Amino acid sequence: MAAHPLAAPLLSGSRRALARAITLSESTRADHEVEAQDLLSEVAPHAAQSIRVGLTGVPGVGKSTFIEALGLQLADAGHRVAVLAVDPSSARTGGSIMGDKTRMPRLTVHPNAYIRPSPAGGNLGGVARRTREAIALCEAAGYDVVLVETVGVGQSETQVAAMTDLFVLLTLPNAGDELQGIKRGIMELADLCVVNKADSDPRAAVRAQTELRAALNLLTPHDAPWRPRALRASGLTGEGVPEVWEAVLDYVKEVDLAAKRRSQTAQWFDELLREAAWRMFRDGLDMQHLQRLRAEVKAGRLTAVQGVTALTAG
Repeated sequence: MAAHPLAAPLLSGSRRALARAITLSESTRADHEVEAQDLLSEVAPHAAQSIRVGLTGVPGVGKSTFIEALGLQLADAGHRVAVLAVDPSSARTGGSIMGDKTRMPRLTVHPNAYIRPSPAGGNLGGVARRTREAIALCEAAGYDVVLVETVGVGQSETQVAAMTDLFVLLTLPNAGDELQGIKRGIMELADLCVVNKADSDPRAAVRAQTELRAALNLLTPHDAPWRPRALRASGLTGEGVPEVWEAVLDYVKEVDLAAKRRSQTAQWFDELLREAAWRMFRDGLDMQHLQRLRAEVKAGRLTAVQGVTALTAG
């Protein structure tokens, strides 16, 4: 098989080649999907070993400001930092503002950093459909730290934990009862909780940190290989940001990342298998029969369960 024309420039660290490769991987055209997978297979053996960090938080928590502060610290220290920022898509038009580059002006122009905003496109889990491929392509381009910023926090904002090494939950001081204000499912997945904007109200930030520590102790099994930590920081002033990175490095030392990634890959295979099974089922459907059943359900003559049962029974 001939070498892909993007492979060599991508492996040499070309930002332009990386941007084109990610665009290729995000395409829904069947021929582009095949081409993207061929490219990934070619460059994967040469990819850098990176630390993958997922970050989420409620709207207004300052994700972009915090990521820029962390990214600048790492880039100034010689790391090559890639930021994959997922923006919400319009349910009506499918469009997305893609404003993360404007919210990280200093990191955007840093020679050791690359920022790629992508639309969620209706995909659940807080990530874009091809975020996993984008991570692999960034590693192939030599980025040794990959930061994945999710759309926001919610019950479905958990897929990022299945494709990153470390999951960071950003919270706010004075956000009310932390146990009630944050979804338990997110808390159970968090490896680090960071009270951001701690400079705005230091006393409230300390209280929030204490509450988070108590919650994490309750939610973490006694035999867990890592005890999640609660920290305070400010993306605006940079206070506490170095300590957050130190905690990330502690996590990398204590957790078997190779085993975790193997498990994540198997989980990804299962997800893709479900997608493929659905496509095969959908392609074999009698669409007229489907529309008739849908109309019956809509009119109330069948329940939704009865409609699906009738469809799957043939």
